[in-house]
Amino acid sequence: MSTPVSGFSKLSKAEKISWITEHYFDGNLDATALLQTYWNSDSKLQQLHDEFIENTISNYYLPLGVAPNFLINGRLYAIPMAIEESSVVAAASKAAKFWGERGGFKTEILNTKKVGQVHFTYTGDPLLLKEFFAIIAPKFRQDTKAITSNMKKRGGGILDIELRDKTAEIFNYYQLHCTFNTLDAMGANFINSCLEQFAKTLEDNFENDSRFRESELNIIMSILSNYVPECIVRATVSCSLDQLTEKGIEGREFAEKFVQAIHIAEVEPYRAVTHNKGIMNGVDAVVLATGNDFRAVEAGVHAYAARNGSYASLTGAQIEDDVFTFWIELPLALGTVGGLTKLHPLVKWSLALLQNPSAQELMQIVAVAGLAQNFAAVKSLTTTGIQQGHMKMHLMNILNQMEATPAEKKAAVHHFKETPVTHSGAVSFIENLRS
Repeated sequence: MSTPVSGFSKLSKAEKISWITEHYFDGNLDATALLQTYWNSDSKLQQLHDEFIENTISNYYLPLGVAPNFLINGRLYAIPMAIEESSVVAAASKAAKFWGERGGFKTEILNTKKVGQVHFTYTGDPLLLKEFFAIIAPKFRQDTKAITSNMKKRGGGILDIELRDKTAEIFNYYQLHCTFNTLDAMGANFINSCLEQFAKTLEDNFENDSRFRESELNIIMSILSNYVPECIVRATVSCSLDQLTEKGIEGREFAEKFVQAIHIAEVEPYRAVTHNKGIMNGVDAVVLATGNDFRAVEAGVHAYAARNGSYASLTGAQIEDDVFTFWIELPLALGTVGGLTKLHPLVKWSLALLQNPSAQELMQIVAVAGLAQNFAAVKSLTTTGIQQGHMKMHLMNILNQMEATPAEKKAAVHHFKETPVTHSGAVSFIENLRS
């Protein structure tokens, strides 16, 4: 059994790997060799990756794919997607082609407010605290001038600072609920810096106010929120029912079944979770490719899906006057400056591929990727079934697990063109070939 290590972060990369190999892989040098296989041959590029996080020992690769032919507000895009799951890029591409022939995707930004909070406790007269807050409110902006000056020059900055009484939820608990516009930056560092200064201003002025000699104010924490229900983008596709007719399926029949499937996801949480997971296949892949924080996006999106008290679909659909409309609304706090956007070479490449979008343009592209992914999934579910297309894409993974040769792969792909793909079927086919 391994023992705790002291000073691990101070070891060189070689020493870290040596320690891991000795204590967790019984000294097997194959474990070391595998890590080295994924190092970049360009030492400067490797050092750049090493410095992104702490205790780096190697690189972890994900495939970077491209889904072309996305017509968004009349402009054609090829969308980068970093993801390991089979069929996601293919499904997005197929949906892009489908809707590109029917007018494309329409998007709009509904709001761009981001939120941060100073959480604190206060013992004393609530009315006195309100009065005190009204008096010192201008000081919050004055004391953050050095932080906000550049952002204000570009048109962003602090939007509002509100005192909220939360004592009904937690004894003596209050907060400063603050909203911001951070333009093309995701804004986490900017918001957190402002919040910490707000907390200092609040605390300093409280201590210097003689009216509060019998009261206490304690700052608990100051932090941005990844829940951004007022930073919303909407994406929509629409066409007449007759334009949905294809491959022997009548357009109205398809649309009615599709709308029913969406309604099920609106009322049934067990379905909604899987439904929204499919949306996030598209969203996360683009968020990751563009160097944004997909964990923050995931947390905020799923909170938004439960905003009405029950977890529900992020997409909606309807038929009105023989027109089918399908849409999505997502809370997305994204950035195209700062973070990895100027550091990671493939992030810079991905943003260049997207024609160097603003943060609002990126919000729209990401929302479209989620809508396209959902359309492809629900279309498959309500027509051929999800497994037919997914398993054909998954076939190569099964063949690689079996270390199939190029000739075996070619034979398997030919065989499964007309035969349903299953894991056991693929294994049996290869075993029969070899025997």
